[in-house]
Amino acid sequence: MTEVLFYHLQTRTLEQALPELLQKCVERGWKTVVQTGSTERRDALDAHLWTFSEESFLPHGTMRDADPADPAILVTADPAEPGPVDPPFTVRFLVDRAAAPDLAGLVRAVFVFDGNDDEAVIEARANWKAVKAAGHDATYWVQDDRGRWVKKA
Repeated sequence: MTEVLFYHLQTRTLEQALPELLQKCVERGWKTVVQTGSTERRDALDAHLWTFSEESFLPHGTMRDADPADPAILVTADPAEPGPVDPPFTVRFLVDRAAAPDLAGLVRAVFVFDGNDDEAVIEARANWKAVKAAGHDATYWVQDDRGRWVKKA
């Protein structure tokens, strides 16, 4: 079964929280997909990951790049990317209310949602129910006042 994590943003934005979470994946050697809810957000996150810090670098790309199989992180808006012939990405982040693909075969799926967006919270609850009904292990994390992640369920 896939381990599924739900990260409820409260005190930080996605742009602030995501690079730290992705860095942990890179450190563990996990090939990671970040799936956004739109191509505009894909492009914005792709640009942001190049410039988020002067001290750090996240190796990433999109399917538009010459060799999308090379980066540790692939940013996409398409639930079908990467396809079955692509290299084995084992972690998938779903951000900006991206539609969840089949989670089978993943080591970890991570839903990151904005707690200040009522519709995003409703969708996260529906995703939680679907994940649990599918038999996946799920945990729920929320930010404390300092922006640290605290496990709630």
